[in-house]
This record gives sequence, C-alpha cells and structure tokens, in this order.
Amino acid sequence: METVRTLLDILSVFVLPTIIVGFPLYGLIKKVPVYEEFVEGAKEGFNVAVMIIPYLVAILFAIGMFRASGALDFLIDGLRPVLGWLGVPPEVLPMMIIRPLTGSGSAAIVLDMINQYGEDSLLVKMAATMFGSTETTFYVIAVYFGAVNVKKTRHAVPAGLIADVFAMFLAIYVVRLLFG
Repeated sequence: METVRTLLDILSVFVLPTIIVGFPLYGLIKKVPVYEEFVEGAKEGFNVAVMIIPYLVAILFAIGMFRASGALDFLIDGLRPVLGWLGVPPEVLPMMIIRPLTGSGSAAIVLDMINQYGEDSLLVKMAATMFGSTETTFYVIAVYFGAVNVKKTRHAVPAGLIADVFAMFLAIYVVRLLFG
C-alpha cells in the first residue's frame, strides 16, 4: 500500500503542470486562439460563480440552522448503529443526503466540513471524493428531462440513485485505502 501511495504522490506532482502546459499546447497545435478562448471561458466562469453565491449562502444558512437546532445530531445519533455497521462515518451523512439534490449545497457541505474538521482530515477527503464521484441526480433529471418535456422518468431516478450510493460507498472505501 505504501508503494501505491508513493507512486500517487509522485504522479500528483506532475498532473497540474501537465494540464497547465498541455491544454494550451494542444490548442496551439490545433490552431485555436488559446488566449482569447481562455478569456471568454474566464468570463463565463465568473458569471457562474456570481450566480451560485445566493444558493451557497442559502444552503450554508440552512445547514447551520439544521445543525444548531440539534436535528442533525439527532439524525446522526439515530442512524449511528446502522452507519457503523455499514462502515460509514456519521459525519459524512449530510453529504450523502444533500449530494443527489444540489451541487452548490453539497459544495457548501464540503466547505462546512473543511471549517469544522480541517482540510486534511479523512472525513473531508471522503466528502470531497463523494462530491467528485457522484452526480446531482434529481437536479440533472429535472433540468434535462424538463428541457425535452419527458414526464415519465421510468428507471432514470432509481438508476441514478443506485449509482450515487455505490459511488459514495466506493469513495469511503478508496479514501480509507489510500489515506486511512
């Protein structure tokens, strides 16, 4: 296991420089105006960031109220035996509940966990891995099926949720394997 960890550490040193140099170089080879495209993308990214700020504030407020009321602790304590049997740390339960519903809400949960447990904690790594490896299933179905007027989603919701649950358990397992 230590060899895999060392190999991943070495690879991680080269990933970011490869991306930073690789994409512009590929664009230049394909004769794409790289700088102009980058500026256009940065403008769109800024607009997206400004658009999601109200949602982030709202979900942070809701999470704060949910936690301050004691409802989160009550829920975690109630589910602790089941979560322990499944090998799920109770602290990642909010991420498992919110992630299929909203991307900005789950980002707010990761931010809240970073503030509470620290950015290098195992719990934050689990939540961040869940964030990156699952989908906002209900949001995606609402947007995409709504855009083409699909009223009967048939197997899309169960299939998406099964994939989310599997990815969440796999995220916990992989983070424990690599960092635990």
